[in-house]
Amino acid sequence: MLTTDQRTAAAELLRQAEHDRVPVKPLAQLYPDLDVVDAYEIQLVNIRRRVDRGAVVVGHKVGLSSLAMQRMMGVDEPDYGHLLDDMRLHEGTPARAADYCYPRVEVEVAFLLGADLPGEGCTEQDVLAATEAVAPSIELIDSRIVDWRIGLVDTIADNASSAGFVLGADRVPPSEVDLRTIDARLRKGGEVLVEGRSDAVLGNPVVAVAWLAAKVAGFGVRLRAGDVVLPGSCTRAVDVHAGDSFHAEFDGLGTVSLSFG
Repeated sequence: MLTTDQRTAAAELLRQAEHDRVPVKPLAQLYPDLDVVDAYEIQLVNIRRRVDRGAVVVGHKVGLSSLAMQRMMGVDEPDYGHLLDDMRLHEGTPARAADYCYPRVEVEVAFLLGADLPGEGCTEQDVLAATEAVAPSIELIDSRIVDWRIGLVDTIADNASSAGFVLGADRVPPSEVDLRTIDARLRKGGEVLVEGRSDAVLGNPVVAVAWLAAKVAGFGVRLRAGDVVLPGSCTRAVDVHAGDSFHAEFDGLGTVSLSFG
């Protein structure tokens, strides 16, 4: 367990790394006593700082939502990060690859909440009832840790390695699609780079959203109407370079694109 001063110092390292685009050593090396509780508190230090400067929390993302990633990290549950309004990207406006340290993209089925979710005890049925629509999305992930040499506490402290997100225009009520069997493909220049299916996310992305609602409740947070929830990727992450243009297709859900200048 770290002291408050150590948590503040670790948060400042990550903030400065993001600002300067100069990654830092793994926090687990710099702070051997760092645990998961510390990591979430470090994440919150930087989120509060951004909110104090005018950013607005518009949702959350779930990370480590595939069993393969959990085994790799040696954990038995996902993690989460915050989505802020200044992280929202747009299909018609190229993002700047140079604004990030090690950018990658992932393909996700986004949940758009039309009602508040309960906290502890949130069920899959609660999620389906509260979800106004699902939408195609691409999450931009990044690591402020050198060479993506992250362990669990590193990625949690670093806002679950989240950096941005873009939603496609299509909106589909959850009752009109089987959320477990949405096939997705990510293309670059017409070439399919990766393919996956929505059940790669804990067998059903609805499970990830219910887990998230219960998890954040322990920190005094509720998932509210209007929030965007990214439950985890259907595919492996793909590295980004300046000039890349990505197009994701979701069967029965629609498409979304993201380009980089």
